[in-house]
Amino acid sequence: MEIGIDSFAAILPDPVTGQVPSATGRMAELIEEVELADRVGLEVFGIGEHHRGEFLDSAPTMILAAAAARTRQIKLTSAVTVLSAADPVRVFQEFATLDLISKGRAEIVVGRGSFVEAFPLFGFDTRDYDDLFAEKLDLLLALQESTNVTWEGRFRAPLRGQGVYPRPHTHHLPIWVGVGGTPQSFARAGALGLPLMVAIIGGGFDRFRPLVDLYREAGRRAGHDLKVLKIGIHAMGFVGETDAAARDAFFPGWAHLTASIGRERGWSPPTRQQFDAMAGPEGAFLVGDPSTVAAKMLQASDKLGGVSRITFQMSTAALDTTAMRRSIELLGNEVAPLVRGAQPTS
Repeated sequence: MEIGIDSFAAILPDPVTGQVPSATGRMAELIEEVELADRVGLEVFGIGEHHRGEFLDSAPTMILAAAAARTRQIKLTSAVTVLSAADPVRVFQEFATLDLISKGRAEIVVGRGSFVEAFPLFGFDTRDYDDLFAEKLDLLLALQESTNVTWEGRFRAPLRGQGVYPRPHTHHLPIWVGVGGTPQSFARAGALGLPLMVAIIGGGFDRFRPLVDLYREAGRRAGHDLKVLKIGIHAMGFVGETDAAARDAFFPGWAHLTASIGRERGWSPPTRQQFDAMAGPEGAFLVGDPSTVAAKMLQASDKLGGVSRITFQMSTAALDTTAMRRSIELLGNEVAPLVRGAQPTS
């Protein structure tokens, strides 16, 4: 199992003073977090894409390229690229360039996006939400296979064999599909034989098992080897010296962002009781001390029939820089060995 971190480059006000830290300082801290993750042996670091004031990740490949120059081994990926509102040619060029800078460590997780701000910002209609994604994924996969592509669709100018450069360091850029809870999305990824990244930000892991089974069955029916149908989990997570310390460090930022987004979507304000339930044995938050988190990761993998990757969305704790860095150290130095030691070697 690969273990890593996803960040949305959250920039949060101090819960006591309300003061927002500088964007420049927060960005510097984020690059240092990627460097630390690399040093402690984590396998992957992802940067999200949002176009909102709470986050600094509207240009994720820029952040990933800066991190590539200061790391040696860790894979660098999006989490996710909002492909529906992007030009697949430009996405391919940016990640191919990142792959050259990182000497083969670039990956892409593409998705439709859980926020809709990118659609009007770049001139797209949310009524075309799924059609945009399906068409653009088709083009992105074609660009992965060939330098000169002949292609035509509804939403961008056709390609008539023009060369798309640069080509990546690796022959194929790994492309994952990021999904939430839509059966169609799981089935599509399986039919295409693409690895799946499942965002599990609420409920329990077991409720996603029917959707994961749908993905695997769609892949089998399409003739894909089950070995290529990899499952990844993106989950809220944070590691502390104790369960209580981890929860106390993570809760304030999580509550602030959840409340902010909830006001837009008509959700009830989040409570500490709800948070503690999600961090408990049956919830999907990987928050606790190293042994608690490792056990829960193994439980999640078992419930989903085996997973290849788990990434922690821990950037809501970014206000406490010391706790954030310690969480990364604990994840790499203590959680990862516990998980790997419990898994079969073949």
